Amino acid sequence: MFGKILYPTDFSDVATKALDYIKQLKEAGSQEVVILHVINQRIIDGLMRHAMLESDIENWRSKAREVADESMAEMRRDLEAIGFKVTCLVKTGFPWQKILAVEEAESPSVIVIGSHGRTNLGEVLLGSVSDRVIRKCRRPVLVVKRDTTV
Repeated sequence: MFGKILYPTDFSDVATKALDYIKQLKEAGSQEVVILHVINQRIIDGLMRHAMLESDIENWRSKAREVADESMAEMRRDLEAIGFKVTCLVKTGFPWQKILAVEEAESPSVIVIGSHGRTNLGEVLLGSVSDRVIRKCRRPVLVVKRDTTV
């Protein structure tokens, strides 16, 4: 049913929870996962507004890429161990825009995304990235909610 999965991640707790759902989709016949991490352009813009040196911003970007590569390598190993074909992508830009661009390029069967990212604003019903992806994408979206306490 969902042969190819697009999995955007910011490595937050809810994104990690979404990964568990992807593993369960293997049993339903899923074969391929595209893991996507977006280095958020808003953070880079903020660093530039605070008059950081270009070299400092480039060092930050390089470190962000390194951390993403390491985290995705671990996810790749886990997913390949259960039989998935895995592609890892790191992009820089506005997360929702990059997710939609990768959706267009990769043509996944489904997008599996966490309901909230690292900002995790409790009073917001749905995170801004997941909300925009849901409203603007062409493919089905599985939104994984964070754990809540009553």
